[in-house]
Amino acid sequence: MNKKIIIAPSLLAADFSKLKEEIQEVEKYGAEYLHLDVMDGAFVPNISFGTPVISALRKHSNLVFDVHLMIENPDRFIKDFVDAGADIITVHAESTKHLNRTIQLIKSYGKKVGVSLNPSTPLDVIKYDVQNLDMVLIMTVNPGFGGQAFIEKMTDKIKELRTIAPQIDIEVDGGINEETGKKVKEAG
Repeated sequence: MNKKIIIAPSLLAADFSKLKEEIQEVEKYGAEYLHLDVMDGAFVPNISFGTPVISALRKHSNLVFDVHLMIENPDRFIKDFVDAGADIITVHAESTKHLNRTIQLIKSYGKKVGVSLNPSTPLDVIKYDVQNLDMVLIMTVNPGFGGQAFIEKMTDKIKELRTIAPQIDIEVDGGINEETGKKVKEAG
């Protein structure tokens, strides 16, 4: 199966003093998606940005806003991210007590839903919900910090997921460069 490869530049790599120009530039050069890492300082140790930034950027971009919530109890904020302009909302399986309820909440707003799995989280966590997902995000580093080394073992996890759910979109996040990008592509 040859699924389309989509590169989703991360807003965290942008110069925050000129976000509008930065996202317009990646759009000009062919990006289709923008990956927006939202961190709360509790689920992960860093804090990034929230709905005010996403809402402000939405006015200046037609990119698909791929919002990756690295926050505790994400249900409290799903509507806020919908209203801010998210197209895809991805939550961490580890961040919510009732994953199926969170998935259904996102779907109730007509948005695509993804579930992210930390490196140590097994695929079994999504076994009974995979048919309700548009995407699974495999973390190839531990979430919360940039510049980490790619965890090689995650290619096995990607291969296993592709076998279990051949039609699902698989997103990878962390330590991706030209070399590791080839590895994750080959893994599925």
